[in-house]
Amino acid sequence: MYKFCVALFCLLFATILSAQTEIKLDKIVKKDYNVLDVNIKKISDKEVEFSFPNEDILVTLDLAKVAKITFKSGRTEVYNVQEQESVTNSNSKLIFTTIQPNSIAVLPIPFMNTEKMRTSEEMSKTAQNDLYSKLLEKSSNIYPITIQDIRITNNLLKKSGIELSDIDQTPIEDLQKILGVDNILACKVNYTMTVSNDVVITGDDDFFSTISVEDKTFDYNIYFDLYKNNTKTYSKTRKPFFSFQDSWLDAANYLLKRSPIYND
Repeated sequence: MYKFCVALFCLLFATILSAQTEIKLDKIVKKDYNVLDVNIKKISDKEVEFSFPNEDILVTLDLAKVAKITFKSGRTEVYNVQEQESVTNSNSKLIFTTIQPNSIAVLPIPFMNTEKMRTSEEMSKTAQNDLYSKLLEKSSNIYPITIQDIRITNNLLKKSGIELSDIDQTPIEDLQKILGVDNILACKVNYTMTVSNDVVITGDDDFFSTISVEDKTFDYNIYFDLYKNNTKTYSKTRKPFFSFQDSWLDAANYLLKRSPIYND
């Protein structure tokens, strides 16, 4: 019996010691969804430098390939650095249009789930249409600026080979030449979604999955930028007061009414 107790005590002591000496690691989540458990040494504007566990060799990774880093302290940083190479490749087939004075285009609106690092393309199209409709409702308040039909906007972007993922990478000057407008409204929405317990979601898209609206709430961050002649004239960030699925539009409309193109 004594030997059994001693053996049990040693086993428990070894388990506790192992747990206490467990080495915490930093976690890099790449945009291709691969996860690296590493020891981060340094982060610059363009690269993150790290080593793998039990190795001394330093490895560098372009921040453009990184979606999120969770440090061993528990702090998390989300990255949205774009690869310059993609910009160069897309610029090779751009089709420019004569710019019409006092015109504005609404760009497709990226909707990013910051927890899953996933973008809803369908919601991006819906959001672009919703904000375009809001702008049309306020057309008398932005006179003499005319609004480009989003069908024309999206068709011109498609002809130049610019997809939703390319929007943030393409210089505003090029977008204005492609769309033939001197004003651009660029909006972006980041969000997290909270779902009630014991609810089953069918599908991969947060907004178009099979689930009742009452069972999910949204925490939004809306980024609202206005450009004129390649110059940013207005840039604001806002969180909507409510957490409904369409609350982001209330925040965007609020910012629109306070932008320099809006006339009371």
